[in-house]
Amino acid sequence: MLTRRQLLQTAGQGFGSLAFASMQAAETQHRSQVIAPKAKRVVQLFMGGAASHIDLFDFKPALIKHHGEESNFGETVEAFQNGLGPWKKPVWDFKAYGQSGKMLSEAVAPLGACADDMAFVHNMVGKTGVHSQGTLLQATGFNLPGFPGMGCWVSYALGSISDNLPTFVVLPDHRGFASNGPKNWDSAFLPSQHAGTIIYPGAETPIADLFPHKNGRYISARSDRGGFDLLEQLNRKHASLREEDSRLESRIQSYELAAKMQLAAPEALDISKESDAMKTMYGIQEHRKVWPTEINPEEEADYMGRKCLAARRLLERGVRFVQIWSGNDNGFPRRNWDSHEDVERDHGPLAWGMAKAVSALILDLKQRGLLDETIILWTTEFGRMPSTQGGKGRDHNPYVFTNWLCGGGIKGGITAGESDQWGYKPLDRANPTTCYNIHATMMHLLGIDHEKLTVRHNGIDRRLTDVHGHVIHDLVA
Repeated sequence: MLTRRQLLQTAGQGFGSLAFASMQAAETQHRSQVIAPKAKRVVQLFMGGAASHIDLFDFKPALIKHHGEESNFGETVEAFQNGLGPWKKPVWDFKAYGQSGKMLSEAVAPLGACADDMAFVHNMVGKTGVHSQGTLLQATGFNLPGFPGMGCWVSYALGSISDNLPTFVVLPDHRGFASNGPKNWDSAFLPSQHAGTIIYPGAETPIADLFPHKNGRYISARSDRGGFDLLEQLNRKHASLREEDSRLESRIQSYELAAKMQLAAPEALDISKESDAMKTMYGIQEHRKVWPTEINPEEEADYMGRKCLAARRLLERGVRFVQIWSGNDNGFPRRNWDSHEDVERDHGPLAWGMAKAVSALILDLKQRGLLDETIILWTTEFGRMPSTQGGKGRDHNPYVFTNWLCGGGIKGGITAGESDQWGYKPLDRANPTTCYNIHATMMHLLGIDHEKLTVRHNGIDRRLTDVHGHVIHDLVA
């Protein structure tokens, strides 16, 4: 039994903790959001396996002119798999699109309709030709595990728009995870509620464990709610004795969000209410069958289209950050962007399907007035070499690759940063673009000063951009 004094003291401490947590959250946002935001949301499109910039977006006439000739880089080159054969021209022809006259490959022709909304950065550089490290670098800003993904940082800084859906959602490739798997969207040392929530649009179970298993027919809505209430009581009691440990509070919040998502998520992911014209625009085939082993562009458009349409529905319902993955590093023969053996075979269907779905997403957001508030970033872990590997493939190229952006606050129809005549390294090697600059620019457009959004961890003030990065003002409208 508690005395009156003990009861008041305990209650006071509880209210004080709540007030402190609220003040701390407000202080985090106050410290970081010091710029007038141009955007509220982000879609990050990640091509797992390293998409070839010179076959998709970065047109190089010199490779056409010197195709088949012995490659000469003018320096010793460290290749990942010794893919330093003759110069290899782009696999597909290029064509100019839009008033900007942007040259795009036939493989991504559907994106031509959006060319004047897109800004290309062709002088991106990485730190490594290893998939796992290169992927982490683009996803988290560090090439080692243990750091939060960009979506986690945005969630931590800005919080949620919706009370019923996660702030940060991840839509993986249906064939499996890319390198590192959940480490790419893990919250690391940030509170765990800021980690990405995995959703598989179009799957029988889009969100794992959101509802009782089909064998649990004895579980009613009332008993389900009662289970949540009991868990909350036990967790709150446990947490009250461990006020310095935020993990249990994050778990409690995740249970509460899961309960709300039982109503909100099925509606958000239900595309049956979308018109046939809308589904067709996204490349969705309504009566999808089990596809054969050999993939084709229509299949990839269907897979990516379902993710992109789900992304649009989630964004308009208050999800702040959606990460969409294409490609994975499992299995052989490869069905991902890691085209060591045959660029045409692998990139062809992946690129066209991606372009069909993503162009639909851009145009759909634009017609709904959401594109001006939504930054779209297309990235990959690194590029591919301008020389051949085995005649039909290309080796890893961390020395230069392409990103493109559009939407919220991005200046469309421009190129900010060029690669050299071969697409081997930046044209201006003294001033390359890194993921730190891309991340700093995106944070700036969200109203966040990337240098002020820091978290003390192991005695170091950590941030998404590490100790690097600056805003690329040429990209900002």
